[in-house]
Amino acid sequence: MPARVARLRIAGFKSFADSTSVEILPGLTGIIGPNGCGKSNIVDALRWAMGEGNARSLRGGEMDDIIFAGTTTRPSRNMAEVTVTLEDALGIIPPPLHEQSELEITRKIERGSGSAYRINGREMRARDVQTLFADMASGARSCAMVGQGRVAAIVNAKPEERRQILEEAAGIAGLSARRHEAELKLRATEANLQRADDMRGQVEIQLQALQRQARQAARYRNISGLIRASEAEFLAIQHLRVERAREAARLTLEEAKVKAAEAAEANRAAEQAHGQGHDILPALRAAEAEARTALERQRVASEQLAAEEARAKAAIGAANQRLEQALRDLGRAEGLMRDAAEAEQRLGAEDATLAAAEAEAEARLAEAVAAMTRAAETAREAEATAQAATERNAALTATAQALTGRLSQAEQRARRVGEQVARLTVERDRLALDLIAPDKLAEAKQAAETAEAARKEAATRLETAEKARVAAQSALTKAREQANTAEAAATKLRAEIRALNEVLSVGGTQGGPQLVDELTVPAGLEAALGAAFGEELSASAGKEAARYWRELPAIDGSAAIPEGCQPLGEVVQGPPALARALAHILLAPADGAPGLQAQLRPGQVIVSKEGGVWRWDGYTLRAGTPTAATVRLTQRNRLRKLREDGAAADQAAAEAKAAQDAAQTADRATVTEEQAARNARREADQAAERLRNTAAALTTRAAAAEQRLAGVVSQLEAAQPEKTEADASLAAIREEAANLPDLSAMRAEVETARSALQLARREESDSRARHDGLLRDRSTRAQRRQALAQERQSWAERAEAGKAHLADLDQRRQEAATEHAALAAEPERLATARAAQTTEFADAQAAHQTSASRLKAAEDEARAAEKASRAAETAQALTRENLVRAESAVEQANHAWGTVAERILERLGAEPAFPEITVEPSQENEDKARRRFERLTKERDEMGPVNLRAELESEEITRQIELIDREKGDLVAAIAKLRGSVGHLNREGRERLSAAFAEIDKNFQAFYARMFGGGRAHLALVGSDDPLEAGLEIYAQPLGKKLSTLSLLSGGEQALTALSLIFAVFRSNPAPLAVLDEVDAPLDDANVERLCTLLNEVVKETGTRFMVVTHHHHTMARMDRLYGVTMMERGVSRLLSVDLNRAVAMTEPPPPRMAAE
Repeated sequence: MPARVARLRIAGFKSFADSTSVEILPGLTGIIGPNGCGKSNIVDALRWAMGEGNARSLRGGEMDDIIFAGTTTRPSRNMAEVTVTLEDALGIIPPPLHEQSELEITRKIERGSGSAYRINGREMRARDVQTLFADMASGARSCAMVGQGRVAAIVNAKPEERRQILEEAAGIAGLSARRHEAELKLRATEANLQRADDMRGQVEIQLQALQRQARQAARYRNISGLIRASEAEFLAIQHLRVERAREAARLTLEEAKVKAAEAAEANRAAEQAHGQGHDILPALRAAEAEARTALERQRVASEQLAAEEARAKAAIGAANQRLEQALRDLGRAEGLMRDAAEAEQRLGAEDATLAAAEAEAEARLAEAVAAMTRAAETAREAEATAQAATERNAALTATAQALTGRLSQAEQRARRVGEQVARLTVERDRLALDLIAPDKLAEAKQAAETAEAARKEAATRLETAEKARVAAQSALTKAREQANTAEAAATKLRAEIRALNEVLSVGGTQGGPQLVDELTVPAGLEAALGAAFGEELSASAGKEAARYWRELPAIDGSAAIPEGCQPLGEVVQGPPALARALAHILLAPADGAPGLQAQLRPGQVIVSKEGGVWRWDGYTLRAGTPTAATVRLTQRNRLRKLREDGAAADQAAAEAKAAQDAAQTADRATVTEEQAARNARREADQAAERLRNTAAALTTRAAAAEQRLAGVVSQLEAAQPEKTEADASLAAIREEAANLPDLSAMRAEVETARSALQLARREESDSRARHDGLLRDRSTRAQRRQALAQERQSWAERAEAGKAHLADLDQRRQEAATEHAALAAEPERLATARAAQTTEFADAQAAHQTSASRLKAAEDEARAAEKASRAAETAQALTRENLVRAESAVEQANHAWGTVAERILERLGAEPAFPEITVEPSQENEDKARRRFERLTKERDEMGPVNLRAELESEEITRQIELIDREKGDLVAAIAKLRGSVGHLNREGRERLSAAFAEIDKNFQAFYARMFGGGRAHLALVGSDDPLEAGLEIYAQPLGKKLSTLSLLSGGEQALTALSLIFAVFRSNPAPLAVLDEVDAPLDDANVERLCTLLNEVVKETGTRFMVVTHHHHTMARMDRLYGVTMMERGVSRLLSVDLNRAVAMTEPPPPRMAAE
């Protein structure tokens, strides 16, 4: 069972501020409502949830405009969400959701953050959702979404644009998206292949540069060896100089230590004398401190007496102030008592006045209540009279309006039926002459079948040619790949051979070729031979050279060879000049060579395959030290091997090139055959199409003529009784309208009743206002009397408090007077005590002066002894400074020695092998050694940057080239696979599109005849022989007109023709949901009836659920259910629904019950 769209839930989308659900049930669902209330917003929400990404297509400036923007009473929303629920969706979506039968597809947007898709809570891509709906023949822009202007868009579209209708009907809308994606991948892969070719060329250039850098690195290493030797000589001289300077500093330090000891002894004697002078000072200082303390105590006592005298005077002044304040407070309390008595008298008089006024107000309040009751009764009676008159007037007006509407409809119906009877009579007579002979129709069908057989044969030939071309192209790609691989391998070998030839051709001597080029060295012995000879192999065999090897006879009585050693002359083939040297160079394993070195005879040397050297005189060279000779011998062996491999690679490249040429010739032949087959297919298609169109046109004309004639006769028979019934109905309605009473008298009665009602309501309002005023006055008087009572109570409480306060103030006055009398004698007593204290202070001051004089004399003697001690300490400090200088000199010498030792350790190792120093280690000789070292360093630096990893990097570049070649092979295979996929998709698309075209054309012809009640029409592919590139043209011939394209028809005919095409698509590839947004707007009532009838038939045939937005009352009446969109709150849409089938069932009377037997 195909998937069905069951529900649409909207929240925060455009004018739908609150969450709203639309149940999409089987049959026809109508959406109705006034203009601007939000009907089309439901359609926009559905399209947006299906993947619409253009804000303008949703009638907005940007995508955030679809979020509810708020109203004067509601704030704006920050997000919008629309959910589409699919039922019976098992297997329509890839895993992991393929086993779920119900899918909820939700699209949610947040303001300023974009939107996201979810299916059953799982986040999905927009493309996945769009492809899902496209595979269901649905989607935001599918033919099933017939929005406002969609019919006009089909009419005005170019044939190429209408092809989308066929693609959706054929179910290849998603296939087209996949084909486009495959084509994008194909172009990207081809671009990657081009980039790989470019990258390989760049890497080959890098390889050539690295080979030049490797030669430069060898020269760099030779200069570095000379630099190490000169640096060792310079460091040896410097080490000897600092060693001598360190010994001289040590002797100076010993002499400074002796002098420092003598100065320390003299300083100790001076410090002893200074200490004796300071011992008597503490007792004298204690006596002086005691006298000073007694003096300070007398001074403090004098100050305390002065302070007490000041406090006594201040206390007398404060007592006077308290006495005066008590007298003032007593006067204020007596004034408060007088104010309380006056307030009590005044407030009592005001309370009596208010009590008298309240008695008079009660009578007036009773009169106001009676008047208000009479006015309210009069207003109720006037309102009842006005309500009755208004209801009678409304009923009579509604009856008159209903009769007017019925009369207008009856007149239109009678006129329409009369015109229809006349037109059908003329049409019946004309259609009888348009019938086509059966033999002519059979002849056209036979010609079309013959052409169709020829077309299928041409299609089979084309398919065979395409397969052959694909196979030939695959073979050509494989051959080209093999040829490229073989040529790349041969080119790589040739480049390496050329580079080695260039390297080995550099460095020859002036007297002829180097001996190293005349040696034949087995693989693995290059390091041994290079270590044994070193730079001596670069000499020539010619005597005219500055350095050359002389040919000498072998030495008689050669020395014994240690056990386990083998002369190099037995394994290395060289010129005779090297025979004596090769006989004395012995090959031995590296681990046993040090033990054999002591057994060597003069002239003998042991070498290892790793490059170690152990000479008879003790000279040893560790393995792994590269030499120019070793490198040159390795390069010669490598060149010999490359020449052997290069010949085989050239042969393989030539064979691969020949295979590529053969495959290319075969590919050209298949391309030629495919083009011929395609031309034949195109010619056969054209012929078949032309004959098929001719047969279809004749068949359509015959069927249409018969159908039109039968239809016209049937319509004429049905129209005659309808005309009679319409005339009778019109006469009855006119008679009923003539019997209606006059409405003007009723309107006058209503106005009179409303005037009386207004007068009564005004009198009622005035009496109510008088009554409310009296009530407010009574309440104000009561509140004032209550306030007066509270105020009188307050003044009484103040009077009681004043009496108590008055007694308290009198007591405070008496206490202040007593205190003042007690303080009057205190100043005289304090003056007597102060005179006695002055005498005691003078005695303490004299005692302090005596002790201070004795202390000063003792301190002068102590300062003299301290001065002598400081002189001795200064002398000791001088000797200590000399000692520190000597220690600093030793430390500097040690630091200089350590610096040199650290540099030696850094440059030469923990056990440096210093060269023998034959010169005096002076500053001059050190500078000479340093200048030689700096000159060699400068020479090396002038070489510029040297890539010492050139050989390793060249090997890495070679591996990178091999990787690029492998990736190119993968890309070529991917291109072939993608081309095959695109071809398969194109073939499948053509087949499905052709089948869909035939079915839609058949359905379109049938729907057109039913929609127009006759006429004929058909579809045609134009603009290209390839269905995937051709456009869709619509040809139609309404009754009484010539055959023409869609653009030449009238507006109503165009709309009906476009709707016929849409229904034909529905029938050929039914969508689960179709939306028709006001498509009935340009149609008259009769065509709307036909449209609704077709809708019901399509629903029964295909099961498609229709959502119809309409304003037409005929369309509303044909719906199964209605959703009304209202905007009771300005700017906010709401939905109301009614099931018309259930409503009809509720209004029909129940069937009668059978009586019991």
